[in-house]
Amino acid sequence: MESEYMQKASSDFEEMNEKLRREVIRSLEAYGARPVSDLSDMTEGERAKWLFWNLHESLDEVRKMEPTLIGQVMSTQLTISDGQSMWTDKKGLEKRLELSCKWHLLLTYSIYQTEKTYEIGDGWINLYIGENPPVRPLLQENQKGYLDADHSLYPNQLFLDGWITENVWQEIKPHLYNPSPACRTDVLLLDNFLFPVKKGFDFVTGPAGSIGITNMEFRTFSHPTERRMTRRGEPRQRS
Repeated sequence: MESEYMQKASSDFEEMNEKLRREVIRSLEAYGARPVSDLSDMTEGERAKWLFWNLHESLDEVRKMEPTLIGQVMSTQLTISDGQSMWTDKKGLEKRLELSCKWHLLLTYSIYQTEKTYEIGDGWINLYIGENPPVRPLLQENQKGYLDADHSLYPNQLFLDGWITENVWQEIKPHLYNPSPACRTDVLLLDNFLFPVKKGFDFVTGPAGSIGITNMEFRTFSHPTERRMTRRGEPRQRS
């Protein structure tokens, strides 16, 4: 009897979340339904709404353009706390990394064999550093984070909440704090690692209307001539 009650409560909660997601996505439809040719005339905020709507409502079609979100890191802030954690039940050392970034959307037009980059605006990347994902934000197994548009706490177009391991942090730390003006670090979110948080995609979770992330790629450019984005030659496997 208790099991049936729990199953019904879980089903009701899922339906409530799906209803809220549909309402959020419906509010973006006026932007998302516009053709890709309109992107150049849109504002940065409208492009973000276009992307979120299409990833939720037209995932197969938008993936034909191999969308890549690029967070160009502009500044960093590392927070280390020692004591009772806000994010887990454990006591001890905790590290969080905040990256202020400029977001860009790279689309590949296979028909014309060309690529085009669109600015989406400023934003933040908030990463928990640890061997296991934190209790908050709640992430599914193997999920690295989620993207939220127009985050309530930060007046930016895109806000990424997620986590990386200590090993990854040690690898990227020297590049983030490199004093050379020719050194630039980007966080890449590739199309096959972006999934809408919606009913049926139970391997990602997040706020209503958000985009789940199953992998993050850090790319450092150590010389201006290396900054040009190039398409990877190997085929991208879907998760």
